[in-house]
Amino acid sequence: MPTFAYVVKDKSGKTHSGTLEIDSRNALIEQLWKQEFVVLSIDERPQGNRPSIMKIGQGRIKSDSLVIFSRQLATMVDSGIPIAPALDVLTEQIEDRVFKQILKRMRTDIESGSSLSEAAGRHPKVFSDFYVNMIRAGESSGRLDEILDRVAGYLEKVTVLQRKVKASLFYPAFVSVLAFAITTFLIVVIVPKFKEIFTSLGGQLPLPTQVLLMVSDFMGHFLVLEVIGVFGMIVLVQMYIHTPAGRAWFDRMTLKLPVIGKLMQKVVIARFARTLATLVKSGVPILGSLEIVAKTSGNKVVEQAVMSARTSIKEGENIADPLSHSKVFPAMVTRMIAVGEKTGELEKMLGKIADFYESEVDAAVTALTSLIEPLVIAILGVVIGGIVVALFLPVFKLPTIIH
Repeated sequence: MPTFAYVVKDKSGKTHSGTLEIDSRNALIEQLWKQEFVVLSIDERPQGNRPSIMKIGQGRIKSDSLVIFSRQLATMVDSGIPIAPALDVLTEQIEDRVFKQILKRMRTDIESGSSLSEAAGRHPKVFSDFYVNMIRAGESSGRLDEILDRVAGYLEKVTVLQRKVKASLFYPAFVSVLAFAITTFLIVVIVPKFKEIFTSLGGQLPLPTQVLLMVSDFMGHFLVLEVIGVFGMIVLVQMYIHTPAGRAWFDRMTLKLPVIGKLMQKVVIARFARTLATLVKSGVPILGSLEIVAKTSGNKVVEQAVMSARTSIKEGENIADPLSHSKVFPAMVTRMIAVGEKTGELEKMLGKIADFYESEVDAAVTALTSLIEPLVIAILGVVIGGIVVALFLPVFKLPTIIH
């Protein structure tokens, strides 16, 4: 979407300027006319002038920064400070250069007549659909400060959940990579030195030693091709995962993995319940809430199940039945949702589901760490121990080898 810089005059003759990402020049002119501005000039910014904004990923603006921003803005709004001056104050406090520029643009948009939700919606790489819709709900209900504080609490819970999962997977991944590197070093560098000794002795080597030497020869001669092949496979898999069919396959297989699959299932259920509970509690319409939950689930299988539930509601049905048919959500979850729908306490039930599965994630992370750590060490011991035994086996049979 192109970005335009504009200069306008209001009814009192005061000049205003700003920038806006919008479909076309005509669309911008129409929007400015609706706000009763006199357009003085409009210039389209070249594509090269906006990479720092357009290429911002969710990871470029840390969730911690969004949490602090939301809480501070909530405090200022509650104190009666208008949005534009509040953004001025927050812009001065923000250390992140990119985030600072985004807040400046938002302030300009608000001075031009846009609402906070509209200004935030022009930066979808930073403010998600969830965030924008929550702000919109706060503006329409007159409880913006309360909603912003609720958004901050939600972001904190989601961030803590993600960090726990990443921490549980980092150690075994690190040990596995280290084990692979040590094994490769032994086979490619150390084993050939023993081969020279064995060759000088002559005779028939034990079978394990022969196999080890064959593997060492193969890896030594084709090491470059093997490295290229491994990286090529990684790139191809990543390319496939970025396709719709590949992403659906990857997400489905992730949920079916032993041990890790159960952990991932609990994570997506906790996130689904927490997000939907927050949206419903804030007054976002249920159809819009389900669409946002589907987009932010992070799993195509869950996304399809939620969108199916959304379709059933449009046709006059409930949420629980299509979720139960997806086989992603356990019976306890769908039954609690069904009870919440019947009693009018859906938000309360979703909150209980989120609390339960967040505690389940804690337990699963602890169990996974305690399970994988000895498993990786055992595998490492078997592999390296096998190499050592294969190398020293000829020493034990030295009399029969020398002739």
